[in-house]
Amino acid sequence: MTSNANLFQTYLRHYADKNLPAIAAMLAEDVHLRDWNISVYGKAAVLRETAKNFDEAESLEIRMLALYENASTVAGEIHILVNGTIELHVVDVVAFDAHGQVKAIRSYKGRGD
Repeated sequence: MTSNANLFQTYLRHYADKNLPAIAAMLAEDVHLRDWNISVYGKAAVLRETAKNFDEAESLEIRMLALYENASTVAGEIHILVNGTIELHVVDVVAFDAHGQVKAIRSYKGRGD
């Protein structure tokens, strides 16, 4: 069975590749997405918000800085480079259900210093 840490890293690869169908396959129907701007529930709503992010970014580079895992949740400190110029320092906390699907994504924006 794939570990949640591996699933999280796969999710980030799909996100960096702007691969919406692959992300859709990873999400539970009742997934909840919350970040510093929005809070949405349900797979369709999460995919709409993700598609908006993809539309606004010509390119995405994601680098893992640190990773923490427990039985059902992974937290990753990540550095995101949008369009080669916009830097985001983010902690994503992703919870998985018993089937290995993403049931919650909580993103917290931080600072690079």
